[in-house]
Amino acid sequence: MQTVGDILKKFNPTKDKYISREFQAFGVHLAEALDDYKHKSLYIKLAKTTNRALLEKALSFAIDSNIDKKGAIFMWKLSQLKKSIKTQEPQKIEEIVIQEKLDL
Repeated sequence: MQTVGDILKKFNPTKDKYISREFQAFGVHLAEALDDYKHKSLYIKLAKTTNRALLEKALSFAIDSNIDKKGAIFMWKLSQLKKSIKTQEPQKIEEIVIQEKLDL
């Protein structure tokens, strides 16, 4: 994960004029990593509303796969991760998220 200072150092106001928040930069990063610029706004919304650890875990799964449509496998893995968290007890969810952050 990048710090705000790192993002601001890379920020070019003429090129990146529509990216003003960290989640927007991460959403664009997701679109670039998955080679799915068509759905860039979807990834920005996911970066804003979804837990970052889940997004990063799904992204690493999609990048490691040998499938051409990495955006589709990313969305599938993200839905699987969300389902697995919903089935677990609430106090264990925080433990899983903390553990995933430590693993990254």
